[in-house]
Amino acid sequence: MRKLPFGALKPAGGCAVPRPKVDECGAFLIRPHDRPAWKPFSSRAAAEPPGAGSSTGSPATTRSSSSTTSGEALDVVAAVDPDAVVHWAAIPVAGTHPEGRVFETNALAAKHVLDAAGRVGARIVQASSDGAYGFFFADPTPLPDELPITESHPLRPEDPYGLSKVTAEAAAGAVARRHDLPAVSIRPSWIQYPGSYACRANEYVDDLDAGAGNFWSYVDARDVADLVAAALAGTAGPDPAVPSGTHEAVNCVAADNALGRPLLNLLREAYGGVPDDCAVDEGDDRGAYATAKAERLFDWTPSRSWRDAADETVAERGPTRPRCRTVLRSTRLR
Repeated sequence: MRKLPFGALKPAGGCAVPRPKVDECGAFLIRPHDRPAWKPFSSRAAAEPPGAGSSTGSPATTRSSSSTTSGEALDVVAAVDPDAVVHWAAIPVAGTHPEGRVFETNALAAKHVLDAAGRVGARIVQASSDGAYGFFFADPTPLPDELPITESHPLRPEDPYGLSKVTAEAAAGAVARRHDLPAVSIRPSWIQYPGSYACRANEYVDDLDAGAGNFWSYVDARDVADLVAAALAGTAGPDPAVPSGTHEAVNCVAADNALGRPLLNLLREAYGGVPDDCAVDEGDDRGAYATAKAERLFDWTPSRSWRDAADETVAERGPTRPRCRTVLRSTRLR
């Protein structure tokens, strides 16, 4: 049976359920009181309607451009001459656009933006996804080879979204080697927003299959933003965690699973078993993905859980940036 991730469009005859909000996540990346040393510059898709993504008091200077066009990406990045480029853009999930468009948009955007970053010598942090592993839209959804799932797990996507993320990671590695700069690809699972946790909706919690496609994994947007900041810091300075000429991919998920039940019990109920290579204890309600690599490289661990954040209110929430590519100039981290 195919275990579709909650948040994707279900097949014909099914119902549509909420999809990820890339604009919301971009807003958390550039909240000025969280990152006082950053001077953010945001480039958004030129195809957006007038006023889209704008907000009074925005902390970011914004220019419309097409990240899928090489010349426009280079023009924008070269004009800013940033210390670092955070590429957080394009189509955030499969099933929302024709398959060819999903792959082409995501792969070309990554290639052009990262090439532009390389040409100006900017450090790179980009959005990848746990979709790169290929669990979401495989048919049938396989069990992972290991638990917890580490970054060394084989990448086997069958869908255009996951394939686009594998391609984007390969592009980051190529740019890092060619231009002798550091690059980091962050693999979040389903991103949630404080006070609006879709993974705690009744239709998700009451349907085991709703979260089985990513093994009931999630992450708070603020933890994602913290890892972006940590990765930027970890690629800078005289002794960086990620040296020039190298690329690293890191998982970015919450410590617990979205249902708060023992992970092994969930897998047995949904899949009929657990991987032979399993280092998860019975009774542990942890998430399926390992985050030890992000902790080792960047001293980052997820600090938010649905138990508190699902009903949390965040004051002075940042502006939205649909399909946002954020270029960050830092006065501190170079």
